[in-house]
Amino acid sequence: MAGRIVRRGVALGLGALWWWAVLRLAAGEGSGVLEAAVAAGGWGVSLLPVHCVPKARATGAVPAGRWQAAWRAGDVTRASSHPRPGGVSGPS
Repeated sequence: MAGRIVRRGVALGLGALWWWAVLRLAAGEGSGVLEAAVAAGGWGVSLLPVHCVPKARATGAVPAGRWQAAWRAGDVTRASSHPRPGGVSGPS
């Protein structure tokens, strides 16, 4: 219970700090590098994938080896040995 309260307090404090920096930048009065760094850092943290699961448990995950098989099926060296339509030969 105490851990949840601490986490929410920290999140609220960091959110308030971020909004302070963004509003100071928007107002343009006396804002500087500190406010820009806080605003950019908060925006960058929002891009982190925080809802990740292991690939084996992910819904719709591509099974291991599928991309390698697809890459080999479209291999350029193998495809060039087959004649192209219209009698034009591929690169050697």
